[in-house]
Amino acid sequence: MDQSGLGLFLLFVAGAMNGSFTLPMKFTRNWAWENIWLAWTIFALAVFPVVLTLLTVPALGQVYAHTGPGPALLAAAFGAGWGISQVFLGLAVAGIGMALSFSVILGISAALGSIVPLIRLHPDAVFQKGGFMVLCGVALVLLGVGIAAIAGRRRELALAGSSAVAGERKVSVGKGLIFATISGLGSALVNFGFAFGEPLKKAAQQFGAAQTWTPNAVWLPLMVAGGVPNLIYCIYLIRKNRTASKFKAPGTGLYWGLAAIMAFFWFGSTVMYGVGATELGELGPVLGWPLFMSLIVITATVWGIATGEWRGAGKQPLRLMGLGVAVLVVAIFVLGISSRMF
Repeated sequence: MDQSGLGLFLLFVAGAMNGSFTLPMKFTRNWAWENIWLAWTIFALAVFPVVLTLLTVPALGQVYAHTGPGPALLAAAFGAGWGISQVFLGLAVAGIGMALSFSVILGISAALGSIVPLIRLHPDAVFQKGGFMVLCGVALVLLGVGIAAIAGRRRELALAGSSAVAGERKVSVGKGLIFATISGLGSALVNFGFAFGEPLKKAAQQFGAAQTWTPNAVWLPLMVAGGVPNLIYCIYLIRKNRTASKFKAPGTGLYWGLAAIMAFFWFGSTVMYGVGATELGELGPVLGWPLFMSLIVITATVWGIATGEWRGAGKQPLRLMGLGVAVLVVAIFVLGISSRMF
C-alpha cells in the first residue's frame, strides 16, 4: 500500500471512530449532558493528549523552546476558538435541533477547513487539475451535508410535530442558524491548527519523534486550550441546572468509564486524522479534512439508523438521508482521486 492509500485508509478509520464516539452517551441516562461532557472533556482534552504526547514526542520542552512561543500559542489560540465554538453548538441544538445543527456545522467546517489551507499554503495548486478536483470534492461535501440537513430536519418534524418542536425551543430558528454558523467556523480551527502547525511538527521530528507522531506536538496545546471553554461551560451548566449531585447517583460509577471510551474514540480519531493527513503529503490537511467530515456524517447516519433514531420518521426523510450519504460517497471518491493528482 502506497502512502496516499495508507493515508486514505487511516482517514476512513478516523471518520468511523469520530462518528461513533457519542454512542456511549446512550447508556448514561442518569447523567445530564453537562455531566457526561465534563467527564469527556477531562479525558479527551487533558489526560489523553498529555499522556500520548509525552510518550511519543521526546524532549518535548526542547521542541517548544526551539520554535519559540509563537507556534504553540497559535495552536492554543486555534484550540481555544474551537472550544468556544462548542458552546455555540449547544445553543444551536436548542434552536434548530441536533441533525440540522451538525449538518450545518460539519458542512461549513469541511469547506472552510480545506479551502483556507489550500489558498494560504498552496495557492499555485488552486489552478492545477488536482486543485480543481479538490474544490469539486468540497462542493459535493457541501451538497451532501445540505441534503442530510434537510433530511434531519424532516425527521425531527415527523417525530415530534412542527408545533411541538416550536413549543420546546429555547432559541429561535434564526438565532439557531447563526449559532450553528459560528460553531461551524470555529470547528474548522482544529484543522487550521494542524495545517499551520508545521514548525512544531518539524521540530518534533528534529528532536527524535517519528514522523507519524509529530502532529502530537500540535495537538497538545490545541486540545488543552480547547478544553478550557468546554470546562467552563460545563461547570456553568452544572451550577445552573444543579446537576452536580448526579455524579453521586447510584449506579453511575460506570459512566466515567463510558466517558473515557468516548474520549478514546474522539481523541483517537483526531490523532488518526493527523497521521492519515500526514501520509497524504503536503496537501494532507486540504484533502483529509473534508474526507474526515464526510466520513463522520456517514458513520453517524449509519449508527443513527441502526439504533432506531429514524424509526417512525417515514420513508421520505430516510430516502433523503440516503441521497445525502450517496453524494458524500461520491465526494470521497473525488477527493481520493484528487489526492493522486499532485
